[in-house]
Amino acid sequence: MFRPKIPTMPQPTGLATSPAVVEPTAITPAAQTPPLASITQAPSRPVVQVTPSTALALVGGGTAVVLVVGAVLVSMLLAVAVTAASVAVCAVVVRFILSRR
Repeated sequence: MFRPKIPTMPQPTGLATSPAVVEPTAITPAAQTPPLASITQAPSRPVVQVTPSTALALVGGGTAVVLVVGAVLVSMLLAVAVTAASVAVCAVVVRFILSRR
């Protein structure tokens, strides 16, 4: 019941035919295509100019993002630490209650 059943290889039925012979074919080179006369360039994008006020705004935005992400990560770490401390206090209380019995 727990032993796997290995399938048997089916025996061929009917007449076995020999494989067909593949004849090699001649390779003919493709016709050469003439090069294009002129290649049109896509219009270039406008150049972005960074003024001092724009650079200051970018630096301020980047700083704000870093501070917000840092605050979120620190708050998550603090939440984990508070949870660990409360679990430790609960473990001490349960151990004290069980040792008095």
